[in-house]
Amino acid sequence: MVKAVVDRIVDGKHAVLLVGDQEVEKVISSSKLPDSVTEGSWVKVEFNGDELVSIEADEKETNQTKKRIKTKMEILRQRSNRRT
Repeated sequence: MVKAVVDRIVDGKHAVLLVGDQEVEKVISSSKLPDSVTEGSWVKVEFNGDELVSIEADEKETNQTKKRIKTKMEILRQRSNRRT
């Protein structure tokens, strides 16, 4: 299985995934997403060509990414406050 991030959901019907280190764009039916998965969530996927074989939520990667972004945002806010 390969890691992917849900980049966006289009029209509530399609999910655009960025798959692997090369961030290859794959479009799947949003109905195939696990219930807890939204835009910005990480998943583990397996494809056979363009056909999705399996998908599961990667809560650990999602939480680590959210934490990293939150920390960066706090640093930027602190820098901004010092300049004003």
